[in-house]
Amino acid sequence: MNAWSPDHTAGRHPGPAVRSPGELPDLVHAGMYVVDDHGSIVAVNPRTEFLLGRSADELVGRDAHDLLHRDGLGQSMPRAACPMMHAFLGGSTRGGAHQWFARGDDTLLPVSWLVTPCRLEGGVLGAAVLFYETDPEEGVPSTAASPTLSQLDRLALLAETTTRLTSTLDAEEAVARLVRLVVPRLADWAVVDLITESDDVWRTTVATHHGGAVVRCEELEGPLPPVHEESLMPLSRALRGAASTLAGPQTYQGPPDSGIAVAQQRLFKVTGMHSAAIAPIRGPRAVLGALTLGRNAESAAMTDAELSLLEDIARRAGLALENARLYQRQRHIAETMQRHLLPQLPEVPGLSMAARYVPASRSAQVGGDWYDAFTLADGATAVAIGDVVGHNIDAAAGMAQVRNMLRAYAWALEEPPSAIVERLDQAVVNVTEASMATMIFGRVERNADGWALRWTNAGHPPPLLITHDGRSAFLDDEHDHLLGTGLVRSRTDTRTPLPPLSTLVLYTDGLIESPGHILDRGMARLRQHAAALAHRPLHVFCDLLLERARPAENDDDVALLVLRTPAGEGESAGR
Repeated sequence: MNAWSPDHTAGRHPGPAVRSPGELPDLVHAGMYVVDDHGSIVAVNPRTEFLLGRSADELVGRDAHDLLHRDGLGQSMPRAACPMMHAFLGGSTRGGAHQWFARGDDTLLPVSWLVTPCRLEGGVLGAAVLFYETDPEEGVPSTAASPTLSQLDRLALLAETTTRLTSTLDAEEAVARLVRLVVPRLADWAVVDLITESDDVWRTTVATHHGGAVVRCEELEGPLPPVHEESLMPLSRALRGAASTLAGPQTYQGPPDSGIAVAQQRLFKVTGMHSAAIAPIRGPRAVLGALTLGRNAESAAMTDAELSLLEDIARRAGLALENARLYQRQRHIAETMQRHLLPQLPEVPGLSMAARYVPASRSAQVGGDWYDAFTLADGATAVAIGDVVGHNIDAAAGMAQVRNMLRAYAWALEEPPSAIVERLDQAVVNVTEASMATMIFGRVERNADGWALRWTNAGHPPPLLITHDGRSAFLDDEHDHLLGTGLVRSRTDTRTPLPPLSTLVLYTDGLIESPGHILDRGMARLRQHAAALAHRPLHVFCDLLLERARPAENDDDVALLVLRTPAGEGESAGR
């Protein structure tokens, strides 16, 4: 975390400021303000304005330490002596009492405070500050707190829950974070039961803690019986969206009224929980499951106050899980759409072909990466790989248009690849929805001298050719302008012989680009791994090349088209 710099002045900071007090919730009894990495206030809630006797306009943009922090005599404190500054510098959630804030009328406000790191818009690190007015002699909040968790601790936990759960779009990771937030802070056990999209009930997590670490009890996890519509037992009611409930082993001592009640009897018996709170996990449109927090006999029983806190946590979990499910649904649709847009490879006697498409791991949008291979009227095999600029539905639509128009031009016109691509370029500018695109288009031809590739490159990463003896080279002699620029310039054709058992690799930039690294590094890695795999069967070659050469830190689509020529006379295929 970038802490507040010691040389920061009390003047207004020009960084991003949320000036509306409505940007932060009204916490009734707690003041709350947010500072950026320079220590300037960027947002306040209405309670802060009331407690400090200052308007939002008087607070936003000011350095919080210089404006507010005082000692017991009302004097400004050095930053090194300020306990709140130590909390900011530590970069973790900390709290304290016996602190004074300067009010707008120059009086002092005794406060109990808590500081927790947060991430602001644009990824900037900052901190949220919660504070209460306290009894100056006791240093405790004037508002009664829960006997187990103070109001500040409760607010901090809810803020942390929101931040942690909404920062991932992976449902499994969201559940894991949820469990780590509540065990052992609130309970000895956490149980998460989720309703799947096919309406099955699945006990996804039963977890406790041991030696400070969260431990799963996997023998209690797995599918549960269907929710019984007439069951009055707490978990069945929660899974139907009914109110939260306190429960214990005695709740399930009688004859079970459903299969879920039988599972609950076993849960309490195996875990040793003597007290539990069960709350529904609700999404915006439906009940997604239930969250159970349980305590062992050595711990105090769950209370109504803690049940209320559990409801707040479960509500936040529901929003996070709903977002994760929506993201996964969109991603699945996008990936399915993308795959259906990609073609089946033709069967060409003597020529082996394989292709792969790998979507971006974190993107829910279709992209513009594509490959194609098809037989031409004269018997040659057309091969193409390309990338339409963008990662959205427009890029996918543009990709489909470019590919289909290329097929039409290549089939109908007996022209060299450069002429075909030049016609396509004019269409991209004037007809299609694609903005710009890169592409390699070529003809794989066979004659008395063997196999050869006649091809042209429109701004795309160069093909890689690996011979059977492991020698490799990028075909980068010719490199013309990409499609869609509007430039009127002649394109070139190149004829490259393809030796027996050689492997030609066509790929998109997601296979070689890596944030923070030069492109040459990715190309060298691709060349090294491709050469090492020269003798592998073609489908194995593709899978291992993606696994080894694709940068782990890159999150871009990858299209891959690989060709291998047959063995010559007197040579063994060795494939």
